[in-house]
Amino acid sequence: MPKEFGRNLRVAQLLKKELAILIHENFPSKEYGLITLTNIDVSSDLKNSTIFFTSLNCKESNSELIDELNQQASYFRHEISKLLTSKTVPSLSFKYDQSIERGQRLSNIIEMISNKNEENGNTEEKN
Repeated sequence: MPKEFGRNLRVAQLLKKELAILIHENFPSKEYGLITLTNIDVSSDLKNSTIFFTSLNCKESNSELIDELNQQASYFRHEISKLLTSKTVPSLSFKYDQSIERGQRLSNIIEMISNKNEENGNTEEKN
């Protein structure tokens, strides 16, 4: 039975903390917008990790930013290897997290439907 708080989750927390610092240092917010790490999934064998991020006010497209982050992945991995005491450091793969945008879009749709229902309710009351 897997532990509730396994080693891969602890490694993910450490990666998130250290990557946030490294990204902030290497990707200035004036040029790249505010890059936020939303989630990190580390495989159970600790060999691979997927880093999900969002970016606010980014002047570049998301695909360009993903490419740049993935190009820097080996540098980030090397820097993190200095901090970890384990034999291996997970490979890093960056992916844009679209869940926030999807949630905002759904929220807007629900709000539009709610407003239409209120308008229809008001017109029916007047009749």
